[in-house]
Amino acid sequence: MRTELVSEPGDPDRPNEDYASVGLPASGQGGSLVVLDGVTPPRDGTGCLHSVPWFTARLGGALTELTVSLPDVPLADLLSRAIARTAEAHADSCDLSHPRTPQATVVLARWSPASVEYLVLSDSALLVESPAGAVTALLDDRLALLPRSALATDALVDATVRNKEGGFFTAAADPSVAARAVTGSLPREEVRALLALTDGAARWVERFTEGDWPDCLTLVRKEGPQALVDRVRERERADTDRLLLGRGKRHDDATAVYVEL
Repeated sequence: MRTELVSEPGDPDRPNEDYASVGLPASGQGGSLVVLDGVTPPRDGTGCLHSVPWFTARLGGALTELTVSLPDVPLADLLSRAIARTAEAHADSCDLSHPRTPQATVVLARWSPASVEYLVLSDSALLVESPAGAVTALLDDRLALLPRSALATDALVDATVRNKEGGFFTAAADPSVAARAVTGSLPREEVRALLALTDGAARWVERFTEGDWPDCLTLVRKEGPQALVDRVRERERADTDRLLLGRGKRHDDATAVYVEL
């Protein structure tokens, strides 16, 4: 088995709000990956005393432990438990009903000798490669399908589409959101490799169209995840007129986790 992980902040002077881990149980039977992309808060606050990195570390740590220690519990149930555990850690000190209470996108994958399970919530991505080389992108595309008018301002997003029916969902303080995730399972023999990406790394495909999803996985397999992030940074620096980035951040936190089974 080969595993490689890179997670790089968009700004070296700001904490990285992403989280990534690979869990390999002592039994040697299977493993898991966890990738979270923390949602950068607005300047007017979140109703919470804690930072987004605090939240993603808590939630990601819980998911890393649970996906390995409870191999028979479905991933959506584990996400629900992890959200509840994290919420309990600051419910007494923070307003968890605030629409911008710390939150994150989620990608989970767990493999055993029999199967590969997956979960995707919001706009991070999980690529799955078959032994024949076919690549499938497992995506939660609800955010991408929303009209641009619904995303005009942060206040409008919070009021109308964030964690609301007909909008999109992130892991925040409500455990029931786990039921909104895209989930599934594949036979282990149908999966050769996995690549989990936060949207900061997925820009290579989604913003800059340097290649498609199969090209992205091939790049990472041949040159490693750092090469992907480096190429994203090159394109970000070159987009001086923001023709491709638009209203997006100049440099976003970028995380890629590659697992070759």
